[in-house]
Amino acid sequence: MTAAKHSLSAAEAQAIEARARLSATWTDVQTRLDPKLLADEARDAGTAAAFAGIEQVRRNPSLVAGIASLFGLLLLGRQIATVRRRRQRRKPLPAQVRSTPSSTPPSLSRIES
Repeated sequence: MTAAKHSLSAAEAQAIEARARLSATWTDVQTRLDPKLLADEARDAGTAAAFAGIEQVRRNPSLVAGIASLFGLLLLGRQIATVRRRRQRRKPLPAQVRSTPSSTPPSLSRIES
């Protein structure tokens, strides 16, 4: 019986220690997940990242300008292509074809010249 009581008391002591560790862990998790602390940490990380980015821009302004221009081209690529296509479709006829009056139809005069 004494051995059984000893193992029972040891198991109860382990359970109490485990509950204490779990309680401490739970308290630690609750403090880490506090919304105010999370917001402060996110703001601090964002500020640090912004300052690091500004420092990179100061050290490499031409690289940043190149990246920004490529990004602009990616965003405006379709609009630029549309404008170029419209200009190519509306090309005026050469000056000599328009100014020479002839009896041939305009479609044939373009082919001859």
